[in-house]
Amino acid sequence: MPRSLQMALLGMAVATGTGRALDAPMPPPWQAQAWNLESGVLWEVGTGTPFPYRLLQTQLSWRSAEFLGRELGDGSRLSLRHRLTLLGAVVQNAPEAHYVAFSGSPSLEWTNRGGTRTLFAGAGGGFGFIDSRGIKGGQGQDFTLNWFARGGMEQALSTQVRLTAAVMFQHLSNGGQTKPNPGVDALGFMLGVTWRR
Repeated sequence: MPRSLQMALLGMAVATGTGRALDAPMPPPWQAQAWNLESGVLWEVGTGTPFPYRLLQTQLSWRSAEFLGRELGDGSRLSLRHRLTLLGAVVQNAPEAHYVAFSGSPSLEWTNRGGTRTLFAGAGGGFGFIDSRGIKGGQGQDFTLNWFARGGMEQALSTQVRLTAAVMFQHLSNGGQTKPNPGVDALGFMLGVTWRR
């Protein structure tokens, strides 16, 4: 058999197999743990600091299987899951240069009947470290507390991989341990990929 025909048949088999995999029944996403890697940009929206902070942020998150859930009348599902996040940010337009933090929150999720699309929301907080420089208007110390609120959507690409898009608000400050305590209030977007274990 000519090599070009072999390659064409192989390409058709791969394309057909991929189509069948996407059409196969998808296991419910709320029944499995998931990892999520997201990156995005958050811009300063508060008035506590004179610097126009910009955070180029990347997050690695783990979500548990649901610990509370309810099926709705249309076959969709509401789920509550645990979410733990390690985040790092390059800090721009400010005295500091980088920020590393940990946070935790519940994740409230609505998933459609087919399990292909999920809307999510959550709010929580944690702690972190920023490279403070002792400059007026900047952060007063390295140790910070943080809290955030986020919401967005996941769309399935396959039974294991999903794309995510989210809007996120994040606050970080030292909880009044130094005066002044300007803090950072930042709003922006995150894009990423989720894969299930």
